[in-house]
Amino acid sequence: MAASLKFICLLALLVFVNIVGIGRVYGAGECGKSTPDEEAMKLAPCATAAQDEKAAVSDSCCAQVKKIGQNPSCLCAVLLSNTAKASGIKPQVAITIPKRCNFVNRPVGYKCGPYTLP
Repeated sequence: MAASLKFICLLALLVFVNIVGIGRVYGAGECGKSTPDEEAMKLAPCATAAQDEKAAVSDSCCAQVKKIGQNPSCLCAVLLSNTAKASGIKPQVAITIPKRCNFVNRPVGYKCGPYTLP
């Protein structure tokens, strides 16, 4: 009887761990629980800087890129998202923003689709 109760408790624990693990896998993408399109909306202050490499990069743009750029795969997904494309962002220009913001700890050399972060 005691062995049977231990087996049932162990089985219940394993089922619980699997359910929690599955929820995490399906609930998280490159940008956590947020989609790249949702994160792209936060980069509205970067619109001009992401279309023209010679345009000044605003402080608010740098602040948003710094937040998103803590996860390079998220930043890459945002720059290549449908929202970014629809807003006219040029990925080859947008990937230069972290350098133009003078971020010391930027992901230099990170591959973002066909582009590489400078």
